[in-house]
Amino acid sequence: MKTGVVIPVYNHELAIPAVLAAVLLHGLHCILVDDGSNAACAAVLDRLAAEHPRRVTLLRHAMNRGKGDAVLTGLHHLAQHGYSHALQIDADGQHDAADITRFIALSARHPQAVINGCPIYDDSVPKGRLYARYLTHVWVWINTLSFDIRDSMCGFRLYPLAAVTALTSVQKIGCRMDFDTEILVRLHWRGVSVINLPTRVRYPSDGVSHFRLWLDNVLISRMHTVLFFGMLWRSPLLLIRKLGKLRRNAA
Repeated sequence: MKTGVVIPVYNHELAIPAVLAAVLLHGLHCILVDDGSNAACAAVLDRLAAEHPRRVTLLRHAMNRGKGDAVLTGLHHLAQHGYSHALQIDADGQHDAADITRFIALSARHPQAVINGCPIYDDSVPKGRLYARYLTHVWVWINTLSFDIRDSMCGFRLYPLAAVTALTSVQKIGCRMDFDTEILVRLHWRGVSVINLPTRVRYPSDGVSHFRLWLDNVLISRMHTVLFFGMLWRSPLLLIRKLGKLRRNAA
């Protein structure tokens, strides 16, 4: 395994120095993807990249293209440079970077699987956001005909890059807040295992959230609808796969 880190960044100039420092403690090369940030954030990213020229690569979008596109820019860059796996972590400081060791260890035992962060929230989580997530959980369970994906919205996960590049070469994935859920469902449809790893999550250290209540909810609703109809014609295969899994577990 050769694992790199992707951090999509959009106006997180207050949180990103601490996030990057915590990630670099693990000795992994880090791709910072500036998704059209403002001048203040861009300057911070320039400084961080200059301070760690051998350990950090800074990529830039000329304008904001959405979290999903920023993550894919980083994933494809790592794949093109010989990496087998990529760990995605958000830039706002909500994830516990100390758990990177656990993600990598689990991935080493299951190199073909996605290691998916399953949040353990503290009291900082807004209750409205917490309850709203369960709507997406239910749709994901319907659209995969399984409970294999416990939480599809966590931005802390580790991908096998061969599976990602095979998927994205034939399928366009949502480029904004719909990305995290859609890519997991579509990888699951293609037979990629998803292993859920509990990890602590707090709401963001810099107080910045780019979730657009109405627009992103519309995008997510549209995504669930598209995935539902995609599930319908895949349902015989998904049910056969599920039956095979139940038989293996019972053996």
